[in-house]
Formats: sequence, structure tokens, C-alpha cells
Amino acid sequence: VLADRGLGKESSVVDLGAGTGQFALRAAREFGRVIAVDVSPAMLEVLRDRARQGGLDNLDCVQAGFLSYEHARPPADAVYSRNALHQLPDFWKALALTRIAAFMRAGGVLRLHDLIYDFQPSQADAVFTRWFDHAAADPARGYTREDFVEHIRTEHSTFRWLFEPMLSAAGFEIATADFDGSVYGTYTCIKA
Repeated sequence: VLADRGLGKESSVVDLGAGTGQFALRAAREFGRVIAVDVSPAMLEVLRDRARQGGLDNLDCVQAGFLSYEHARPPADAVYSRNALHQLPDFWKALALTRIAAFMRAGGVLRLHDLIYDFQPSQADAVFTRWFDHAAADPARGYTREDFVEHIRTEHSTFRWLFEPMLSAAGFEIATADFDGSVYGTYTCIKA
């Protein structure tokens, strides 16, 4: 999707919540500079090893989070985040989005995948029942009902009708928003 938005070998991409580098490693083969940001030193060590093994010298690893990452390079062409932003309550999520916009160039692309609720509060019981019904019975095969319940209880997923104004307030225009099962959103946004 980022390449479809005009990014290429000269582009810089920041992966926030990079984990072991599923996206960052692929991106380093496609773009000029990738900065993988994660709070976990263990995750970053795995990522560094994988980058060395792959001969990727254009991938930098930074131990930080959404609220502590300091971008020390020219403005980023793109930012990517998958399954990480929901760890922040809405107040901090809005600040994180504003911080992200501040280190991106005008016209830069934000690609975000996360657990975001695309329903009204009155629909929660029905949506969550459907979600639970499709959970894996075996944790080795995917997320279980208990995993979903734990997420709802301890994480900070946001309703779409609250999240999209946060994106706008941070300075992003939503180019696309796609949802899977009313609980998982994928956004492509352009920094104004």
C-alpha cells in the first residue's frame, strides 16, 4: 500500500510498535530507510539479528514508544503501526497521533492497523458475541475467546466515531478506512 502511494527507494518509513520486525524487515527491502521503534529490548534484539542475517544495513532499531520516540532525521515519508496503538488510553492516543504527525512530511502516509470498534455502544453485546463465536478453541491456532475478553478488559480500543476525529485533530486526512468484523480497522491517512 505504501508503494502505491508513491513511496520508493528514497523514502523513509517509521514502524511504531515494530515487535520482531514483520513489517520492518519487508519495508527495509523496499524503502531507503526504516526506523523500527519498540519498547521491548528483547523484541529489538531479535529484529537486529534478523536484519543482520538479511544483510539489511538501512534498518535502525530504537527503543522507545509512541510517547517517547524522538525522530532525529528529516521528516518521515510514512509511518506504519500494527496492533500497538490500542495499548494507549484515548488521551495518550490523541497525543501520540499528534506527535506522529509532527515528525512526518506534508503528504506523508500513515498506515494503521488496530483493534478499533466500528459499532455503537448499544451494539456491543451482539458484536462481541459474534467475535467470541469466531475465536480459536486452541491458542496454538489463534486468539481464543479468553484472549478477546482479556483485550476488552485491559486494553484501550477506541470507537471509530471517537478515533477518526483524533486523526483529523492531529492533522491527518483519512484516505481509506476498512473494517473487519466491526472490531478491526485499517486506515490509510495523509498528513495535511
